[in-house]
Amino acid sequence: MISSIFGKTKPINHIIVLTILFVLYWIVQFLSPGATFSPSQLVFKTFVLSILLFSVFLVNFIAKRNKMTGPNSFAMLFYGLLMFVFTETFVDDSAIFCSFFILLATRRLISLRSLKDMKLKIFDATLWILIASLFYEWVLLFLVLVFAAIYIYEPKNIRNWLVPFSSIFVFFMIGYGILTLIGHTAFFQEHYGFELKFDLSYFLHWENSAKLIIYIIMVLVAAVISFLKLGKKGIGKIVTMRLAVLTFILGILMNMLVVSPGSDPLMVTFFPAAIFFANYVETINRQNIKEIVLMVSVLVPFLIFIFDVLI
Repeated sequence: MISSIFGKTKPINHIIVLTILFVLYWIVQFLSPGATFSPSQLVFKTFVLSILLFSVFLVNFIAKRNKMTGPNSFAMLFYGLLMFVFTETFVDDSAIFCSFFILLATRRLISLRSLKDMKLKIFDATLWILIASLFYEWVLLFLVLVFAAIYIYEPKNIRNWLVPFSSIFVFFMIGYGILTLIGHTAFFQEHYGFELKFDLSYFLHWENSAKLIIYIIMVLVAAVISFLKLGKKGIGKIVTMRLAVLTFILGILMNMLVVSPGSDPLMVTFFPAAIFFANYVETINRQNIKEIVLMVSVLVPFLIFIFDVLI
């Protein structure tokens, strides 16, 4: 049943995922400790929710436009299911905004595969990463992704290597101009202190560490299976999948550096993880086995959500 619904690209798939995430978001918000919201805070939370829901559309668009998955909605489904597993990201508004801008950057970098408008796409991707860094300074690690994409697609053009620096210059010049107008010119110096917020006690909590370790292992296994599938079929998108792997690794590294109570930027890894899980499901040829895998994939996150939030 699940495979018959999400195995195709239909509007009903968006409605199902968005409706569930809408309900999930407000449940987590109102059940979080000390949850009291003024009218202005509710308006802001609604805006954050709209960014989150738009991210789901963006995930589906990137996957389909760049043929990272087949003609199905599995990537969108898994993206939503990962939020059930890591509901703590819902209370971190910075994580939602940061993930959204990283998605925009990823979209531009993956589209470099067409070899059209290279410099514009590199400039845009760098700029989106810099904007994302306003929420978490360690997001600047994702600039590695920009240079990796240049190296993969068009490394011989020296001007491509200079474009990210022009984007950085524009970002800081515009930013400094705005900060001068509002009288807070010390923001960049204060924000980009690259303070290590690593909280060992967070990882010593068995629930947090177990979920993270199992998540990383499952994604890596799905990634290996995906690469084996692509290698056998000789599909050229294997280069794009390498960028997805690097995105996941950088996201995990960033999460390790800044995770602490109230800060959970793991959402930046959900897109590549969803892509690999979707590709894994596509490798299952027997329909009954695929249906069982999908049912378990839906049931387990729901049980984790009930255990974490409702019990």
